[in-house]
Amino acid sequence: MTAIHEGLDLAALQRFLTDSGIAVRGELRAELISGGKSNLTYGILDEVSHWVLRRPPTAGLTPSAHDVAREFRITSALKGSGVPVAPTVVQCEDDSVMGAPFTLVEYVEGRVVRSKDDLDALADDEIDRCIGELVRILADLHNVDFEAVGLGGLGRPDGYVTRQVRLWASQWSRVKTRELPDLERLHAALADSIPDSPAPAIVHGDYRIDNTILDTSDTGRVVAVVDWELSTLGDPLTDLAMMCVYRHPALDDILGFPAAWTSERLPSNDDLVQRYAAASDRDIANWNFYMGLAYLKLAVIAEGINHRWRAGATIGDGFDRAGEAVPALVSAGLAALKGTHT
Repeated sequence: MTAIHEGLDLAALQRFLTDSGIAVRGELRAELISGGKSNLTYGILDEVSHWVLRRPPTAGLTPSAHDVAREFRITSALKGSGVPVAPTVVQCEDDSVMGAPFTLVEYVEGRVVRSKDDLDALADDEIDRCIGELVRILADLHNVDFEAVGLGGLGRPDGYVTRQVRLWASQWSRVKTRELPDLERLHAALADSIPDSPAPAIVHGDYRIDNTILDTSDTGRVVAVVDWELSTLGDPLTDLAMMCVYRHPALDDILGFPAAWTSERLPSNDDLVQRYAAASDRDIANWNFYMGLAYLKLAVIAEGINHRWRAGATIGDGFDRAGEAVPALVSAGLAALKGTHT
């Protein structure tokens, strides 16, 4: 088995699929899609079918951040909701099969805009329509009746932001590779300024352009929203703030390449917020808090990538600079709380 297939046993997978009643024609083969910044993601192919398999990284886990079974449940429930998702196929929660839980969904053909080069292939009007669609879908997600689609037990929305502040501080203690007093200050300031939340919603937790698949012939149409591993029931404004915080240039260091979402060709955060407010009919209150919390979250995510890279648990390139993003994100979070950064 080559390094590119770390965490993936194709023979065991083929036996599992066959035992699950899923026809496999010929030997399975795999291609790495994402190598461990979050979950490991592989394209799985036989002679006829094309699927996508996701499983947690092989080391450096942060609790709750790599729950592929949860992803599977959410995307299964959202089928037919108006929020586009990849059709689900099967999940395995038995670690003995491949050493960790994994899920399989149908491969969705389309265009993924990850890098600035990808974005620069689009005309200005295409970008504007795409952003309008992204914001509309986020608003639609937040307006899904989670009880009606069977996700009422997905999380505990009461006290969500309080738990988020506590959770990401706890995650930091598990993955930190150095002391960072400013992060402690950011956490303390957030803990002292927790607002009342609006009505709860399904939150994606990691929403930006490269976590969607666009129609190949129409970039103004999203055919699937992907990467639901951080989804839960909670405060919808945390989703909006994360989308805005991802516009920070530090995202380039986290992803390991010039990211599409940090491009100056995209609308400003103020524009994104205004579009969302119009699409969702929601009041955007206590915005400085939500931005500060989103910066804390992204800083801890970056440190988690750095932790896994230092442990040799990442697959592929582009992980070595993630740790450099952390101080800048923490500084931006402190500034956001003071209202001096948007």
